[in-house]
Amino acid sequence: MENKYFNHPIFLIEDNPVDIDLTLRAFEKQHLINPIIVARDGEEALNTVEHWSKDEPLPVVILLDLQLPRIHGLKVLKGIKEDARFKIIPVVILTTSSEQSDIKTAYEMGANSYIEKPVDFDKFMEVVAQIELYWNVLNKKLL
Repeated sequence: MENKYFNHPIFLIEDNPVDIDLTLRAFEKQHLINPIIVARDGEEALNTVEHWSKDEPLPVVILLDLQLPRIHGLKVLKGIKEDARFKIIPVVILTTSSEQSDIKTAYEMGANSYIEKPVDFDKFMEVVAQIELYWNVLNKKLL
């Protein structure tokens, strides 16, 4: 399938260098050509959203960890969904938290999906590949 959104980045908000590396490797293994923008804490993520140039294509999807330093992921989600430009961008929570309160709050705040990160390397690679396939190829977008 041809990806019409190849110039639209994937915005990865993740503080764990190992998980960043695994995600990038999984995308590379899938031959993903979208640029990847990484924010390594909640403050950096919100600053990136705030200063996103109107000339830059919006992300095709945002992958958001909840356990972030400086500003918690749920506050980052709130800030993303309050920005009119980012309101329609799908946000996938990709986190180690399986707390029902986090899941409920994330969906109430506008998350489109909530995925608990697998600990196993192969399963992690499979999850990231499925995220890329669904949100970047199969899902219809308003971009």
